Amino acid sequence: MNKDAQRAQLNTRQSEILSRTEASGFVTIEGLAEEFGVSAQTVRRDIILLSEAGLLQRFHGGAGVIGSTETLRLDHQHKRNMAVDEKQRVAEAAVALLPDGASIFFDVGTTSEITASALNRRPGFRIFTNSMRVALALDPAHHDVNVLGRKVEGRDGSLVGEEIMLSLAALRVDFALIGCSAVDKDGRVMDFDLSKIAVKKAAMAAARQKFLIAAPSKFGRSALSAFADISDFDAVIDGQSS
Repeated sequence: MNKDAQRAQLNTRQSEILSRTEASGFVTIEGLAEEFGVSAQTVRRDIILLSEAGLLQRFHGGAGVIGSTETLRLDHQHKRNMAVDEKQRVAEAAVALLPDGASIFFDVGTTSEITASALNRRPGFRIFTNSMRVALALDPAHHDVNVLGRKVEGRDGSLVGEEIMLSLAALRVDFALIGCSAVDKDGRVMDFDLSKIAVKKAAMAAARQKFLIAAPSKFGRSALSAFADISDFDAVIDGQSS
């Protein structure tokens, strides 16, 4: 069945959801439920139907337009195999900027994992992270590794919960290495997961210096929500800039 025929079979609410998604690039389940006066589960079912019809892309908490935004939540292993050389260059550049003995917050993400592995060549750092995968990439014989949070969410090994926010509020680290899903053309640093965004902001507030670690492929893209401006970072490490 072609897309026009699929659209013709939608009910009024589903058509409106699709129109709003196409107009803004993305929508949230919570916002749509409030707007239409229905439950989040009803909206979720509508989005699943629209996604299965190939009319939009579904992600955690909402949906986005196919092709114009990077709303597809990729499998972690898939992400690890994407732009590996770019991420390795970012990792090497980031490690070169970190002074011996520094305290560092590592964000979640495959670039963070590669950077953590690269840091093993230089012992003596104090590490805080909300990523189980980052923690496992570090050698505890060489570093003081501290994992924040209790509840693991998703295949990327990220931890979420109020405990992380409370821990970060009490911390003062030398550096925060922050990842992202996208940096748009206006220099807004963006991500899809609102719970992870909250942690990113708290980590930035807890750090004396903030480094954005992002492969070149992240630039010129869009995601669900902006959590910082590129000018908020002391260094933008993309593996290309000197």
